Amino acid sequence: MTEYPIYSAGKFLKTGQQLQIKNPWNDQPFALTWKAGNQELENAIAGALSVKDQLAKLPAYKRYEVLMDIATGITSHKEEFTGILSLESAKPWRYAKGEVERAIQTFTIAAEESKRLPGDYISIDWTPAGEGKEGIVRYFPVGLVAGISPFNFPLNLAVHKIAPAIASGCPIILKPSTSTPLSTLKLAEIIDQTELPKGAVSILPMDRETGNQLVTDERFNLLTFTGSPEVGWKMKKDAGKKKVVLELGGNAAVVVTKSADLNSAVKKCVIGGFAYSGQVCIHAQRIYVHNEIYGAFSEKFIEATKHLKIGDPADPETEISAMIDEENAIRVENWVNEAVQGGAKILSGGKRNKTFFEPTVLSETNNQMKVCSLEVFGPVVTLEPFDNFESVINLVNDSRYGLQAGVFTNEISEMNYAFENLHVGGVIINDVPTFRVDHIPYGGVKDSGLGREGVKYAILDMMEPKILVKPR
Repeated sequence: MTEYPIYSAGKFLKTGQQLQIKNPWNDQPFALTWKAGNQELENAIAGALSVKDQLAKLPAYKRYEVLMDIATGITSHKEEFTGILSLESAKPWRYAKGEVERAIQTFTIAAEESKRLPGDYISIDWTPAGEGKEGIVRYFPVGLVAGISPFNFPLNLAVHKIAPAIASGCPIILKPSTSTPLSTLKLAEIIDQTELPKGAVSILPMDRETGNQLVTDERFNLLTFTGSPEVGWKMKKDAGKKKVVLELGGNAAVVVTKSADLNSAVKKCVIGGFAYSGQVCIHAQRIYVHNEIYGAFSEKFIEATKHLKIGDPADPETEISAMIDEENAIRVENWVNEAVQGGAKILSGGKRNKTFFEPTVLSETNNQMKVCSLEVFGPVVTLEPFDNFESVINLVNDSRYGLQAGVFTNEISEMNYAFENLHVGGVIINDVPTFRVDHIPYGGVKDSGLGREGVKYAILDMMEPKILVKPR
C-alpha cells in the first residue's frame, strides 16, 4: 500500500496511530497514513506561530509566486491527483478530474487576489471635527487559521481554506476528513517544495477529540469549517472569541416553470440530482415542476435517470458509483423507506447493495418527511408539481436550510421575484443549485451556515481592517 505521511510544521511524519484508507467501491484498503496526536498538533501550532509575522510581511509578488507554483505543481500531477481522489472517495473519474481542475483554478484565483488585497481611503472632514484629517484603511492578516474540511470534495474544499490563507498571509492548520485525507497530503508535498515558510501550512488527519482543539484553543484566530449543521453550530458555540465561518448543509430546491427549456432542465437536473451520488451540499434534492409540463418532465427525467452509467469509479464512463460508506447508504435507505411508509411513491430506484444506493426518484412527498426536510446527502430526489410561482417559492423557503436554489424560467419577472424572495445564499437561473465556480461568493443562511467562501470572500474573513487617521 502507498504510504502518505502527515505534514506538521514543514515535516512529514509517521505516528503511532495508523490509518488505513479504503476504496468505498470495493471496501479494499489501498493506502496508509497516520493520525496526528496532541504532540504533532502542538508542534504544528508552534511552527505556525513562529512564522506568523514573516507570513504577514510577505510581499504580494511572493504570495503570488507561491500560489502559482502550487497551481503548476497540481497541474503537473493532475492524473495522479485524479486517481487518488477517485480511490479514496469513490468519486467517478470524470468528477474527480473536474475537482482537480477546480483546485488548480482556486489556487490561480487566490494568486490573482493576493495582488489586490483590500484597502480604502476615507475623507475624514465630513464633520467639523475631521477638518484637515484623512483616513487610510489597511487590512491585516487575522492570524492563525484552523480549517476543517469534509470528505465529499476532499481536495477543492480544503484548497478553499488553504489558498485564501496563503493569499491573506495567515498560517493554517487543516484537518481533512479521516475518510479522504490522501489528496490533501499529496498537496502537502507540492506546498513543501515552494518558498512558503515551513510551518505556514500543516495538514493533520486527527480523531475528533484531538481535532476539537482547533475549535477551543484560543491561539487560533479563525475557525473555518465545512460539514454538517449539527457539528458546525456546536463548534461555533465552543469556539470562544475567535471568528467562525461555517459552510454547512442544505436540501436545495429546483423550480422548473412552464417557460423553461424542458430538455435542458431535465439534463441539468439529472446531473444536479445524482452527481457523486448526491453527496454534495448543493445537490438538487427537491424538484418542483409546473403542472403543465410535469408529466413530460417526469417521463424524461426518470428515463434519463435509468440510463445513468453505474459502476467502478475508476472507469471514465461511470456516472454514479458507491457512497462514502455503508453506514450512510443504510441511512438513505431508511429515509426512503420511511417516506414510502408515509405515503410517498418510488418512481425509480430505491434499492441498496452494500455501499451503493440506486439513483432514486420519489413523488407524493411532504415537508415532514426526512427526504424533504433534512439533507439527504445521497442519490435521492423528490419530484412534485406546482401551479403558482409565488406559492412554490414559499414552499422552497419552508425549510431550515438556505444554501442555493435553481430556477428554470425565461420570464424576467419570475427571475426577479425568485432573487428577491428566495431565502438562500445563491439563486441560479436556468441551472441547478449544484452550480458553483470558485470565485463567486458561496454560502447560505439559516442552518446552511455563517459567512461566505469563494476566494475573495474567504480572504476578507481572514483579514482585519485597521484605520490610520492622519493630518492631510
